[in-house]
Amino acid sequence: QVQLVESGGGSVQAGGSLKLSCAASGRTFTMYRMGWFRQAPGKDREFVATITWNGGDTYYASSVKGRFTISRDNAKNTVYLQMNSLESEDTAVYSCAASYRTWTNGRNQYDYDYWGQGTRVTVSS
Repeated sequence: QVQLVESGGGSVQAGGSLKLSCAASGRTFTMYRMGWFRQAPGKDREFVATITWNGGDTYYASSVKGRFTISRDNAKNTVYLQMNSLESEDTAVYSCAASYRTWTNGRNQYDYDYWGQGTRVTVSS
């Protein structure tokens, strides 16, 4: 099994920046893909971004493309989400997820095997 712990959430003003981290521990040797999802109050969980461990291939939801950047540090087993130009619509609980499957594109929550507890992001104004 693998454990995922998110950090870096908090409250920021619109237009500001925030960087989230997701540290993985346990069975990390064969993790294939990591993803970020978010869920706002009263809304369904939605895809944000994904990245593969080996090739570093990325894909973003259209709502965050150009503002958010997903990256990874293989030596630290950590994935990051750099969020710039934040808007009130970005307010949500952000969760990271790990997938051991090589046959999915990682754009659906059901592509993933393990989830972190989430970290809350609040954008004011």
